[in-house]
Amino acid sequence: MRECKLLSFAIVLVLFLVNGVNGEDPYRLFTWKITYGDIYPLGVKQQGILINGQFPGPQIDAVTNDNLVISVFNYLREPFLISWDGIQQRRNSWQDGVYGTNCPILPGKNFTYNIQVKDQIGSFFYFPSFLFHKAAGGFGGIRIWSRPKIPVPFPNPAGDFTVLAGDWYKTNHYILRRSFLEFGRNLPSPDGLLINGRGWNGYTFTVDQGRTYRFRISNVGLTTSINFRIQGHKLKLVEVEGSHTLQNIYDSLDIHLGQSYSVLVTADQPVQDYYVVVSSRFTPRVLTTTAVLHYSNSRKGVSGPLPWGPSTQVAWSLSQARSIRSNLTASGPRPNPQGSYHYGLIKPARTIMLANSAPYINGKQRFAVNSVSYVQPDTPLKLADYFKIPGVFSVGSIPTNPTGGSGYLQTSVMHANFREYVEIVFQNWEDTVQSWHIDGYSFFVMGMDGGQWTPASRARYNLRDTVALSTTQVYPRSWTAIYVALDNVGMWNVRSENWARQYLGQQFYLRVYSPANSWRDEYPIPRNALLCGRARGRRTRPL
Repeated sequence: MRECKLLSFAIVLVLFLVNGVNGEDPYRLFTWKITYGDIYPLGVKQQGILINGQFPGPQIDAVTNDNLVISVFNYLREPFLISWDGIQQRRNSWQDGVYGTNCPILPGKNFTYNIQVKDQIGSFFYFPSFLFHKAAGGFGGIRIWSRPKIPVPFPNPAGDFTVLAGDWYKTNHYILRRSFLEFGRNLPSPDGLLINGRGWNGYTFTVDQGRTYRFRISNVGLTTSINFRIQGHKLKLVEVEGSHTLQNIYDSLDIHLGQSYSVLVTADQPVQDYYVVVSSRFTPRVLTTTAVLHYSNSRKGVSGPLPWGPSTQVAWSLSQARSIRSNLTASGPRPNPQGSYHYGLIKPARTIMLANSAPYINGKQRFAVNSVSYVQPDTPLKLADYFKIPGVFSVGSIPTNPTGGSGYLQTSVMHANFREYVEIVFQNWEDTVQSWHIDGYSFFVMGMDGGQWTPASRARYNLRDTVALSTTQVYPRSWTAIYVALDNVGMWNVRSENWARQYLGQQFYLRVYSPANSWRDEYPIPRNALLCGRARGRRTRPL
C-alpha cells in the first residue's frame, strides 16, 4: 500500500533547484531494469513486467523543458520498447519508442532514451509498445510541472496522486498475443479492472480533512473506456493532457483509452474512509473495482453502496465531453494565455477522413484504417527513410479518405507537409467506442456527433475554446473532427488506443516532411540509435 503525500510546490522546487537556474535546461537521469516478476493484481499469480522491481513502474517527475535521460536495460526474454504517451518529442521522433521509429531493445541489451519535454505541462504516462507487453505491465505515470514563474490557475494542492486505471486480463500476455491475436481472433472480455496495479480495495489514498488534492487519472487499459468517481466527493476538472480546462464540477468522469485527466478533490466530508470507484463503460458486463480514500484520522472503514456511475449511456458521455473547454486566460507551459492561439480562425489546407473497420483478411480478424490494415515491416520506417532503403514502405500507401473497398494488408504511410494545417475527421461506423491517438502532437477537438460527417458538420464546431489533446474518443456510429498544425517533422504513429485493434492493424504512420534537411526542423539520427533489419551495419554518422 503506497501513499502520495508530496506537496506539489515542493516537488517543483526540488526539481528546479537540483540543476540550478542557469545555462542549459536541467537533466534528469534514470536507470531502469526491465524484468519479469510475480504479480497478483486480481488475486491470482501472474508473470508481470516490472521496472526496477515495481508494478506499476516508477513515476517520472519533470519540469517544462527538462531533458530526461532514461537508460533501459532489457532483462526479458523478448525484445522490448517503451513509448511515452502524449510526450511530443519535438523535432525528435527518433525517441518515440514505437516500432515505426525505433528498433526494439534485444534481450540482455540496453538503450538510452534522450527526451526533452519541450513546452509541455500536464499528466501523461509511459507504456511498453512492442509484442503486446502492455498486457503485462511496464507502465507508469509522467507528471510535467510548470516552471516556478509560470502561473497555474489553481492554488497548490496539499498532495498529488497518480491514478493508473484500466482493464486487466489474468491470461499471460504471450498467450493473448499468440493464441488470440496472431491466430486471427479478437480478445475476450477483460477479467477485471485495476487501480495502480491493485484490485478491489487494494490501494489507499490518504488525505487530511479540509485539504484539497490533485488526482491525475490515466486510462492505461487495453480495450475499455472507464468511469472514475469518489464516494461523496466532487471532482473539479483542471487539466487534460497538458491543457488547463474550465474548472467544471463533475460527479464522475469518463476517461477513454489512452486519455489522462487531472481533477482537484477537497476532503470536505465527515471523517471516515470512502470508495474510489472505477467502472467499465460501454461493455456488456459492467466491471468495477475500488480503492480507498482514507481520511488520516479516520477509524471508520468504507461502507455503504458504491456511488452510481453510467454504464452504456452514449448521450451522457457525449454531453460531458462537449462540456470540457479550455481555460483561455490560463497560462500553458509559457506565460502567454492558452487562448492567444486562435486556432478557429485558421483555414485548414485540406481534410483527411479516417474510417476504422474490422475486416476479415485471409480468414483472420484484422482492423483497418481506410480499408488498410497495417503490417509491421522488417525495418523501422524512420530508419528506412533516413538511410533511403527501398522496398520497406511507400509514401501514399494509405488513402486520405475511405474507399469503401475490402480490407487489405499494407505497411501504410501517409504524406504530410511540414507546417501544414489540416482537418482530420475520424469516422466510426462500428458499434464500439473508438479511441484515437497521434504521436508527436496535440490537436484541437473541433466537434463530435452521431452519423456521417459532412462539410455542413462544421457549423457545429467549437471555434473558440476547445481543448488541445493527443487522444480523442469517437462514439459508436459517430464522428469526431480535429484541427492540427503539423509543426513537428518526423515519422509519427496514428493509432487506435484499443491495443488489440492497434496490434491487428488499426494504425498507420504520418510522415511529416520538410525538404530543408535542417537541424532547426529535425534533430539528426542519435549516435546510439539501434540498427536492425535492413539498416543493420549502417552508420549513424559519417567516418
